[in-house]
Amino acid sequence: MKRVGIIGAGRFGLSLAEALADAGTEVLLIDRNNALVQSAIKKVTWAMQCDATSASALEAAGIPECDTVVVAIGSNVEASMLVTANCKELGVKTVISKATSDIHGKILDKLGADQVVYPDRDSAHRLARNITEHNAYDLLELSEGFSLAEIDVPESCIDKTLAEADLRKRNEVTVLCIRRPDPKNSRKPRLMVVPGPNDAFYAGDKLIVFGKMSRIDAISGKN
Repeated sequence: MKRVGIIGAGRFGLSLAEALADAGTEVLLIDRNNALVQSAIKKVTWAMQCDATSASALEAAGIPECDTVVVAIGSNVEASMLVTANCKELGVKTVISKATSDIHGKILDKLGADQVVYPDRDSAHRLARNITEHNAYDLLELSEGFSLAEIDVPESCIDKTLAEADLRKRNEVTVLCIRRPDPKNSRKPRLMVVPGPNDAFYAGDKLIVFGKMSRIDAISGKN
């Protein structure tokens, strides 16, 4: 099972931790504020008070055993930089760091962050889905819980027409486009935008769909 460390239990860090925990991921949440740690202790696998600017404290807390660490510290830029550097020095494979500005992000990138995220631009729940490697991945989150996503055609729909599969009625998911490999040009797949009721699904097709993420997960085999 994937283990994710989250350093910083503010609104972004806590939201991300809860989303990951709900997805069945082991979560180690660290913050120097004991009140925040205590409020999260029942929501994640482990929650502990720790001075994350200390590399030895992070090592003792178990950060090197995490597959991915998210540095969710934003307001204290110096601490964010130091923690990011500490995680990389401890050998964490993937470090994702939160930035509050383009300059902050560039510095984190120079310090070795594998990915920099901006809370004003990135959704904590979208990041959670990326970390847990859903079969469906977001193209655009239009509103809370609703997304456009690209998925593999469900096995139950192969060799059926859009009308026969009836994904809209049965699964509350609307198919907006079918992307089909072109045997004559592998680099340029065929696109069927707004397919009609008699258009069929075939093995190898990709579907661009719209609906609640929970329903998209269900037809893509995650639930």
